[in-house]
Amino acid sequence: MIVGNGEVGEGMGGVIDAADFVIRFNDCRSYGAGGSRTDAVAVCNTGRPAKAMLGSSEWRSHPGVVAAREIWSVRDPEKFAAMRAPLAVSHPDLDDFCDDYTEAFDAFCAETGKTHVVIDKSVHEAVDASLSAFAPSPYVVPSSGMIVIAEVLNKFAEAEVMLAGFGHTGWEWHPFAAERQLVDSYIAAGRLARFGGKTHFSSSQGA
Repeated sequence: MIVGNGEVGEGMGGVIDAADFVIRFNDCRSYGAGGSRTDAVAVCNTGRPAKAMLGSSEWRSHPGVVAAREIWSVRDPEKFAAMRAPLAVSHPDLDDFCDDYTEAFDAFCAETGKTHVVIDKSVHEAVDASLSAFAPSPYVVPSSGMIVIAEVLNKFAEAEVMLAGFGHTGWEWHPFAAERQLVDSYIAAGRLARFGGKTHFSSSQGA
């Protein structure tokens, strides 16, 4: 079960908690109404979202973060280092977008006995290639949710994968319309199932 930060719908908490593996995102806003089981927390490990989480005692002590056995960093440091110079030209306001906090998340995991997974840039690049089929408007990066979906479909090819709390809206530089189409194509192919609901999102660098 991949649980985004949107509303998951009444009565879904029990369904989520019954899953074999539950992934939440960043500050685990789905925790509570969206159940409590948390096996992995996928984080934006660059830029403002990373800095905010690592600097927050509330994040470190959140019951979802505490319970998680794994932290998944969705942004490959090598990929984002290579993006810094082009972004300085195309999006100068994102001057801290590629600031890398992967080592700090690694240290946090070492301190708390968690496994740290860094999703490889090949997943990001495969998502970009898949999104191109839907002619997305210019964008900076795919959303964390889309990267995690791709990683899960690669890692757990035989698993039944369900989505909750995904509304495909948020930060302006994610290609959400194309992502919705790509996810719908996976659903049509029987690779995913989706539960509906409203979405609450952050506008800060795609958190």
